[in-house]
Amino acid sequence: MASLGIQRRTALSYSDALAKVPELLKAEGFGILTRIDVQQTLKQKIGVDFRRYEILGACNPPLAHRALSAEVEVGVMLPCNVIVYEGDDGKAVVTAVDPMATIAAGHPGLREVAAEVRERLSRALDKLGER
Repeated sequence: MASLGIQRRTALSYSDALAKVPELLKAEGFGILTRIDVQQTLKQKIGVDFRRYEILGACNPPLAHRALSAEVEVGVMLPCNVIVYEGDDGKAVVTAVDPMATIAAGHPGLREVAAEVRERLSRALDKLGER
């Protein structure tokens, strides 16, 4: 199955990846605005068990400002989601939204900033190492 974003399958445990990803994003100018523990939410709301899975809402304020200045409705796609989940083998999988496939699609004025966001997200994820 094709990934829905920029994906890295790592040799890290879920806990190690979840601790490392925010620091790698920070080095690229992103802060974490939101954290959604999907496993906990699904258990609380509908009583089902699910794998360890967290959605991080990452934001780089200067890049967000550029995007919003070019297209005010791009806010519907912000912040940039990054997911960390435990794969079937117990190792962490990390996937970031691909802004070239989302915000840049059909919006030529957003291509430049989307390319920069993609480059920064990719660089951060590359530092996780792959297996």
